[in-house]
Amino acid sequence: MAHPPAVPLARLLKSVSRSFYLSLRILPRGPREPVGLAYLFARAADTIADTRVLPRADRLLYLEALRDTFLVDAGSDPARLASALAPHQQNPAERTLLLTLPAALAAYRALPSADRAAVRRVLLAITQGMRMDLTTFPGEEEGQVVALETRADLDRYTYWVAGAAGEFWTDVHLAHRPALAGWDGATMRRRGVRFGRGLQMTNILRDLPRDLRIGRCYLPREDLAALGLAPTDLLEPRVLPKVRPLLVDLLRVTLAHYDEGWAYTLAVPRREWRLRLACAWPLLIGLRTLGLLARAEHLLEPDAVVKVSRGGVYAILARSAARVGSAGALDAYYRALRAGARAAAGLD
Repeated sequence: MAHPPAVPLARLLKSVSRSFYLSLRILPRGPREPVGLAYLFARAADTIADTRVLPRADRLLYLEALRDTFLVDAGSDPARLASALAPHQQNPAERTLLLTLPAALAAYRALPSADRAAVRRVLLAITQGMRMDLTTFPGEEEGQVVALETRADLDRYTYWVAGAAGEFWTDVHLAHRPALAGWDGATMRRRGVRFGRGLQMTNILRDLPRDLRIGRCYLPREDLAALGLAPTDLLEPRVLPKVRPLLVDLLRVTLAHYDEGWAYTLAVPRREWRLRLACAWPLLIGLRTLGLLARAEHLLEPDAVVKVSRGGVYAILARSAARVGSAGALDAYYRALRAGARAAAGLD
């Protein structure tokens, strides 16, 4: 299905997420449109939730208005929503993203009914996670740090914001790719949830110092208390050695999620090489990121930036593409990167 001219989907997604754009660009044509539109809406919702010049109560109202457009056919007017929020955006790409909402919603409504239902389900889940952010944590300027209470809360959050996307990804590809007819849908959906959770845990560990400084601590309070720490203590970089056991344990949990995501990747038939690469790339880049996080000596510094270099990303893309036709060769590459992350964290 052709996009309406007002929705430059690929260019817009590239401007708001270079990493996801890599996977989107390599996807087969059938799933590309619903997956791309779902991600565009998720990014728009995230932009709404992060418009810090607006009070949290207002952001919640705007987020609910966006949810309404998926809950009912005659939901909130997307043009009105976009015009109200776009002027507050400092980032030109995010401003354009919001202004494109009306055309994107028109493209969504033109999707086949099964694709619309899948996009609706994942958007409602993701925005539920954003609700959790806005209702659990204090305002960014309040000078407080609040933590999630338990591991169960962390699991609930990572399901909403990322695990549900793994289910969505599975459903859309099963609907569009006949070569996947041999998949056990229930098993692959469960693996998809773990896949998404692993990637989100990587984001949480990577963004820890910046999230702390806007009042958000995703490390559970119960786990911190067991180490004699309070969430506000993490604002002091010198406590890193004391919190490291928890970080290492969460990295171990993250790697277990990755292993399920990798089983998902290897279940993709060899002839579906585009889908196999789209799945492999975020996991392989994520493994390299986890290794860097495990080695980082200044992880709690407010200006700490832990990321794979552009050259490192290109090397991963090239090496995985050269191995995509052989599950054994691709798996050996994954195992090598995984071993590096485990060794860096002292898990071996």
